[in-house]
Amino acid sequence: MHAHRRAARRVTGALALILPTLLAACVNDSPEAAPTGAADPVPVQVDAARDELAGLAAAAQDRHHTAAYSFTPAEGAPRTVAVTSANDGSWRVDVPGWGRDGTVDVSLAATSDGLFQCALPSAGWTQAASCVRLGDADDAVPRRLDPRVQHPFTDWLEVLTDRRAPLAVSPAAPLPGVTGRCYSVDTTSASLNAPLDVGIYCFREDGTPAAVRAGFGTLTLTGEPGAAPGTVELAGAVTEGDPVGQDAPPTS
Repeated sequence: MHAHRRAARRVTGALALILPTLLAACVNDSPEAAPTGAADPVPVQVDAARDELAGLAAAAQDRHHTAAYSFTPAEGAPRTVAVTSANDGSWRVDVPGWGRDGTVDVSLAATSDGLFQCALPSAGWTQAASCVRLGDADDAVPRRLDPRVQHPFTDWLEVLTDRRAPLAVSPAAPLPGVTGRCYSVDTTSASLNAPLDVGIYCFREDGTPAAVRAGFGTLTLTGEPGAAPGTVELAGAVTEGDPVGQDAPPTS
C-alpha cells in the first residue's frame, strides 16, 4: 500500500514538472494573431512630400504678383504666357497663339464681375481687343475654350492644398533651369474627371510657382516676378459676341 502511494506521488510530481514545459512550448509555437483593421503605413517621405506641397500651394494662393512663363506646349511652337495675380484676388492669364488654329492670342480673366475670355490683337484678330463673359468668377472655363495653362495658378492650387483630394505626391528632381522644390503628382482616383493634370509641380520657397510639366506642356518661370496690381484690367471692352475657339473658323 505504501509503495503504491509513493509511486503515485512520483508520477504526480513528474507531471507537475512536465506540464508547464509542454504548455509553454504550445504557446511559443502558436502563430501570433494578425492585427485586424490596420491600414498599410504611408511611407514617411511620401507623407512629408504631400505636406510640403500643400504648404507651398497655400503660400502660392497668398502670393500676388505679375510674372512671365516660358510655355512649351505639347504641340506647337514655344511662347510666353503672362500671369497676373492681383491683390484683390482677381487674376488674368494671357496665352499667345491659342485661338483659331494658333492665329489669335487670348486672355482669360476672373474679376468681381465674372469670368471672361478676351481676344487680343494678333494675326487672326485685326480688330481691337474685346471680351466675352463666360460666367461667374468661380465658374469653370468650358472645355472647348480651355487652354489649361491658367489652372496651375488658379483652381489647381486649391486641389494641391486639399489633403482629401485623391493625390499621390512624392519628391521629384528639379526640372531643367528651375530653382525651387519639385514634386511628382499623380491621381489615385479611377475617375475620368481628375481634379488636376498629373505631372511635375515646382515652387519657390515663397510659394511662387516655378514650373509645371503636365499634359498641356511645360511652363517655366522666366525672370523675377513683378509687383501685383490692386486688380486686373480686362484687355478690352465686354461685348455680346461669341468667344474664340481653338479651331479655325469654317470657310464660307
